[in-house]
Amino acid sequence: MDDSQIVELYLTRDESAIAQTSEKYGSKLRRIAQNVLSDLETSEECENDAYLQTWNLIPPNEPRTYLFAFVGRIVRHLAIDRLRHEGRQKRYALYCELTDEMQECIPGNSDVSQEIDAKELSQLINTFLESCSDEQRNIFVRRYWYFDSVAEICEKYSLPQSKVKTTLFRMREKLKDHLTDGGYIV
Repeated sequence: MDDSQIVELYLTRDESAIAQTSEKYGSKLRRIAQNVLSDLETSEECENDAYLQTWNLIPPNEPRTYLFAFVGRIVRHLAIDRLRHEGRQKRYALYCELTDEMQECIPGNSDVSQEIDAKELSQLINTFLESCSDEQRNIFVRRYWYFDSVAEICEKYSLPQSKVKTTLFRMREKLKDHLTDGGYIV
């Protein structure tokens, strides 16, 4: 079943929409939460909470062409919120490390005016990622969206660790330059 058909089930309030979403994307959603939390049981709870939030957000939203991204974003935010709430020091350190890496090239939101510019910032980041090769984009997204470790990325794409680390470093530098050119002070 394609995303548009699943969204149509949500719109008609058919409970099988959740089962279809779980069947199609459940393992990927659990993996996102697992990479953040490092706890299978809590990851499954986040996945289930994401289905509930998806149910409540469709309608008014209709993510017919981007259902996985829609639900993936929900589960990711739930997992991060859970991590903050529970204060798991071991995985929290990884979250802080990744956040620190990205803060070097993305400005923080220290006031309300920067919150308003979030959409513009998002567009700049998307433009930057579109200008990268598929390999670079995949490495970057796996690290900073899915929270994959460098070792997991190396295994997934059959790359040496030094290449992945170098690619991530160079991409952060290029992103920083791209954002600076776009008018952001980093």
